[in-house]
Amino acid sequence: MTTDPDPFEQGQRAARENIPAEANPYQDGSEQHALWAAGHEQVAGAAEANESEDT
Repeated sequence: MTTDPDPFEQGQRAARENIPAEANPYQDGSEQHALWAAGHEQVAGAAEANESEDT
C-alpha cells in the first residue's frame, strides 16, 4: 500500500477549497501535474455547471 498523496485527489480537494488551478504544485508537463489538473477540473467543472443551472 502506498502512502504517497494521490495528485488527482489533491486536485479535487483544492477545487473544493476554491484553490485556483494555477496553484498546481507539480511541475508543468509531469504526469502528476496532469492528474492534479484533471481532478481540479472535475470538481470545478461540476461546480460551474451547478451554478449555471441555478441562474
